[in-house]
Amino acid sequence: MVAVIEKDYIRVEYTGSVDGIVFDTTSAEEAKNAGIENPSATYGPILVRVGSGHVIPGLDDALVGREVDEEAEIDVPPEKGFGVYDRELVEGVPLKQFPEKIQVGSRVRGENREGIVRDIIGSRAIVDYNNEFAGKTLHYRFRVVEVVEDELKRAKGLIRLYGGRDLEPSIEEGTMNIELPPGIGYDRRWMLWKPTIVRDIFEAAPSIGEIRLFEVMKRPEPQPELELVEEEAAGASSAE
Repeated sequence: MVAVIEKDYIRVEYTGSVDGIVFDTTSAEEAKNAGIENPSATYGPILVRVGSGHVIPGLDDALVGREVDEEAEIDVPPEKGFGVYDRELVEGVPLKQFPEKIQVGSRVRGENREGIVRDIIGSRAIVDYNNEFAGKTLHYRFRVVEVVEDELKRAKGLIRLYGGRDLEPSIEEGTMNIELPPGIGYDRRWMLWKPTIVRDIFEAAPSIGEIRLFEVMKRPEPQPELELVEEEAAGASSAE
């Protein structure tokens, strides 16, 4: 069986935990059991390009050399996970800078970063801007589901990885067509990652010379009840 090498496109499933507590998983059942299930999330194996930073460095490194269906477990040190804990990122912030009342444990944003209020002393909040898992050793269980060669499957996986959506691209004479749902322009995640999705699809699908993204607007079905009310109103107006 061929082992995974760097730059391979693969589908992988994993579960990450800290001190036995699951914080991230591709399994809906694991998420539900851990109490972290997100109703808007799409669960199941994800597509990654090995060595491209689609997962944390420690897990990315561990994928190299694995075989399809091989199950493995690893411990990831902070420097290969969410970084070492930096005390310089713990700051005192005047309470008047927050638009709403806060308390210990509140998540707050400031200067394009997010932090957690660790304490409130007098008129200042002690905000920790470190990642929640900074300085912690992570444990991962994972399995390589398959190596992906098909360009359409690669494209679909990249769309889901970055955009969080299951779309169905198609290929016709060297052009990839991606039909977008109405209103996707209001999806901040999609708009943020769209350039990256397009770039990575071109890299993942060498046979593609053009990518077309388009929205399809369908005529809404007539509302019988509404039409009946309008007709009755018109009749009453004529009678007057």
